[in-house]
Amino acid sequence: MGRQVPVRTYNDWNKPPPGYLEIDLVAHCGGPLSGSFIHSLVVTYACTGWTEAVPLLARDQGLVLAGLEAIRRQLPFPILGIDSDNDGAFINETLLAWTSQQGIEFTRCRAYRSNDQAYIEQKNGAVVRRFVGHHRYSGPLAGQMLVQLYQSLRLYVNYFQPSFKLVEKNREGSATLKRSLAAGASL
Repeated sequence: MGRQVPVRTYNDWNKPPPGYLEIDLVAHCGGPLSGSFIHSLVVTYACTGWTEAVPLLARDQGLVLAGLEAIRRQLPFPILGIDSDNDGAFINETLLAWTSQQGIEFTRCRAYRSNDQAYIEQKNGAVVRRFVGHHRYSGPLAGQMLVQLYQSLRLYVNYFQPSFKLVEKNREGSATLKRSLAAGASL
């Protein structure tokens, strides 16, 4: 299945156009991965930093697709492309068929290269972990509480919380030098 989804590296998105998302799942397991617990589906526009999240009661490809549809209705821009990690919740027939039907480009990062998804990894910490923490959450009641939190949080994060916008990335030897604009809201 992974061979059907092309690989994108961090160099491929030096100046990503509007409409291209990075997506990821954040586990709310409280440490041990055993048992059932909630995951947050997090999406970030690479160009603007606009971030949305929805809780999923289980790590399931059908729930991931439903979560993406719910997020899509709230996004200020159309989705032109999605970049995920190599998680089976993303790299599957369900999401591949959906992106193809919707005319959405679907790519994945290289395995074990978190820099390839730097935009979403930063938002996982700055948004989800900062406001939700590292605790274990499970069940419908906890899921509903996270829905309410994310509905309020999306307004704060996207309209009021300043974030840096990457303007330029240059490779000099083994170092990557980055230049950012002054911090501002996502839009």
